[in-house]
Amino acid sequence: MGKKKEPEKEIDLDELTPQEKLKYEIAEELGLLDQVLENGWKSLPAKDTGRIGGLITRRKKMLEKTQE
Repeated sequence: MGKKKEPEKEIDLDELTPQEKLKYEIAEELGLLDQVLENGWKSLPAKDTGRIGGLITRRKKMLEKTQE
């Protein structure tokens, strides 16, 4: 069997890419950050990961429109 990955306990926001920061921000807004930190991203059901992905896409489009 494969190794179990240690759950993420602390996040160093300075080391994250802008997209990763956005992903963590959205997870926090949806109330999922604690679960992610305790059990990792794989612990989220597809419904929640889809919601996060959709919100990331929406925000990126909004940012592109404001920069035009």
